Amino acid sequence: FESTIESDSAHLWPAVEALLEADLEIHCLRDLTRGGLAAALLEIASSARLGFQVEESRIAVEEAVAGACELLGLDPLHVANEGRFIVILPAGEASRALEILKETAPGGSRAARIGKVQSGEPGEVRMVSLIGVERILDRPSGEQLPRIC
Repeated sequence: FESTIESDSAHLWPAVEALLEADLEIHCLRDLTRGGLAAALLEIASSARLGFQVEESRIAVEEAVAGACELLGLDPLHVANEGRFIVILPAGEASRALEILKETAPGGSRAARIGKVQSGEPGEVRMVSLIGVERILDRPSGEQLPRIC
């Protein structure tokens, strides 16, 4: 039996090691295990006193995940993503980092530049939606699915 579905608990070290060995000016690496992409971005923005702008159209959400989230009333940006991480580095190094991730990361073919640091309210993450409307990402209110592993 073979499956094309990738594990959600992929080994991240090969990709992280490749990024570090490339001598990129990495400001932050953060896995998405607890709280998903939104929580990671909000925590980084808050602790670094920065603002971020992210483009919803650049965030890869598999169709099965989007469908399950819709059925359960969850936001895919707030769902834990084991085996995935974000890297924050200068814009001039983004292309090189993407090349490395596409070669070394599990699911690396979907690696993407999803946003940028922006001036504005420190700790704020703004999302530009698929239709171009900007909204502020907040922490989820209520409970998400509990971890089962």
